[in-house]
Amino acid sequence: MLTIGCHLSMSSGYLSMAKDAVTIGANTFQFFTRNPRGGKAKALDMNDINSFRAYCTQYGIDKILAHAPYTMNICSADSGIREFAKKMMADDLRRMEYTPGNYYNFHPGSHVNQGVQTGIHFIVDTLNGLISEEQTTTVLLETMAGKGSEIGRCFEEISEIINAVEHRDKIGVCLDTCHIWDGGYDICNHLNAVIDEFDRLIGIGKLKAIHLNDSKNPLGSHKDRHECIGKGYIGFEALMRVVNHPVLKNLPFYLETPQPDLNGYRDEISIIRDNFIED
Repeated sequence: MLTIGCHLSMSSGYLSMAKDAVTIGANTFQFFTRNPRGGKAKALDMNDINSFRAYCTQYGIDKILAHAPYTMNICSADSGIREFAKKMMADDLRRMEYTPGNYYNFHPGSHVNQGVQTGIHFIVDTLNGLISEEQTTTVLLETMAGKGSEIGRCFEEISEIINAVEHRDKIGVCLDTCHIWDGGYDICNHLNAVIDEFDRLIGIGKLKAIHLNDSKNPLGSHKDRHECIGKGYIGFEALMRVVNHPVLKNLPFYLETPQPDLNGYRDEISIIRDNFIED
């Protein structure tokens, strides 16, 4: 069965997001834990959460993905920014346990001219300080396009972080199709080779989720500009090969395409479902 959803607004609560997902034919969704530019998170409403969990059971919504704010940089050159980011992630992981067994995704961050190794050191140090044996949430490192001083631009960097995390069973990867395309991985013409490289360097078992996006830019541009499915340089056929690949098809897919409203996501989900090949 295809598990697919899109990015939804947290403003009205968990139950509202779940109902929006069902309305557009989705059976999962992604949301920001707080304002995508950072700031204080909305207070949790236990009545909303309990209703949400019952609704998910009723309608088969599974593996929701919480996305950390874009501004959360745990490998910043500024110690104050790193500390603020660490407190934000700690709060997010605490809140995630009210909806247990789901995913928390974050951008590894930018080393800001400190060098990749220094950046990785700060990332690993934060993760080892926050990830616990008891948590049910799996923390996902997102693959990045490689603009500026981003860390996570290649599978080697992701692998180095994961291998240094103490509770490795609590960490995985969210692969963004736009990002890796912009990063130079040709999933249009050499999808199998890219998957094999991921497996060799990271291990396919660490791949937990996919951001399904087309790209406004050609291969290797390092720009990170998402496009609607089938309207970019990757193309519809190539993205459907991703969705139908035997190694990937049972993973949850999350659309982050630049749709103006939920109707656009409904149309994308519908056409992807129509072209999904059931086992």
